[in-house]
Parts: sequence; structure tokens; C-alpha cells
Amino acid sequence: MELKSVQPRRLYHLIGDQIRAYIAVNHLSTGDRLPPERDLAQQLNVSRPSVREALIALEIQGVVEIRMGAGVFVRSIAPVPEALRDKIGDSPSDIMQARASIEGCVASLACARLTEEGIARLHGLVADMRRSIAEGSSPVEADRQFHICIAEIAQNAVFTRLVSELFDERHAPIAEKLRMQTENASTWSAALIEHEMIVAALVARDPLEAQAAMRSHLKASEARWIGALNPGS
Repeated sequence: MELKSVQPRRLYHLIGDQIRAYIAVNHLSTGDRLPPERDLAQQLNVSRPSVREALIALEIQGVVEIRMGAGVFVRSIAPVPEALRDKIGDSPSDIMQARASIEGCVASLACARLTEEGIARLHGLVADMRRSIAEGSSPVEADRQFHICIAEIAQNAVFTRLVSELFDERHAPIAEKLRMQTENASTWSAALIEHEMIVAALVARDPLEAQAAMRSHLKASEARWIGALNPGS
């Protein structure tokens, strides 16, 4: 018999399996409502953000339907193909925690290598974000370039690659779904203010403050992504 490689299981997959088992054991049918998110979190002994990620994954797979303010309802009890389960992406919470750790160090390193040209680039990207928000368009590309710019200022090619790759995880299906439900002019305006604070710390050449500002920004971004959802409480 040929052995197959063992794939690591993401936490939201494991939680999703438990929710599907709950649906089966309780003989729920299409249209039936699941327990509130807080109850699921308590029963599974996991955080509410982890339950939210699992529910988003199940919605992408067609198992449930999330009706904001009303709850989560069974959509299908058919088995989910393994191929679909593996293409949803990494946990947005894990991604943002990794970014906060890595980019905090990058911002600290960039303080010692910041030039007038680098300052001008950062101010220009912040201005691009502000203009896009005012025009009602997405400032995501200026946001991406802002974070990559800081890594380039730090003059570390590995950090630059990691920052780029982790940022682009926002286009994975689970992160894309979250963005569609939570990003708006208000959340982008908050992110803009946080970017301005990062630039101020960099210009002051304060590595500890730059690190703190970057980590605070990315933790706030995680909260806006994951914490803003409230499917039926």
C-alpha cells in the first residue's frame, strides 16, 4: 500500500468538523438554525474568533449560510470535497499575528536605515490611501506598497518577500470573504490614522515606538477583520 502525505490541519478545519458533526448528530436539516456563536465557542472550548473563521469556511464550502444579525443556518448536509477544504487559505488570525510579529521587527530595523527618500515615499503612499478613501475606492494597493516600502527601507530581501507574501494572503478565499463583510470607509480611515502613527515613529527614529505602532496597527486590523463579525451573537 502506498502511503499518503499527512497534511497539517488548520484549527478552523477542526472546529468546522465538530460543527458538521453537531449538524449530523442533531439531525439538522436545510434551514435549521445553529446555536449562537458564543454557545458554540463555549461548547467547543475555543475562542469566538476561531469559531467565526470556522463558520466563514463552512459558508464558503456551502454547508451553512451566515445571516448577519439573524444567525447561522444549515444550507447543505452533503459531504465537502477534500480539495475544496484545502483551498480556503490560512487562518486570518494566524496571518495577522505573524504579520504583527514580523513587521514589528521590520519597522524597528527600518528606523536606522530611513532616508529622506524613504520618508517621501511613505508620505506619498499615505496620501494615496487618503485620496482613495475620499474617492470611495479601495486603498488596498497603496496599503500593500506602504508595508512593502518599510521592508525595503529595512534593506532585508527576506523580510521584503515575507511581508509581500503575507499581505497577499488577504486574497485567499477565507480572508476575501472576511474583507467583503468588514472593510469599509470607516475601517480604512482607522487604518490610515494608524499608518500615520507608524510614519511619525519612523521619522522620529524611535525603533521601540515604530515597532509598537506597527504591532498595534496589525492587531487592530485583526480585530476589525475578525471581531467585527457577529453572526447571531
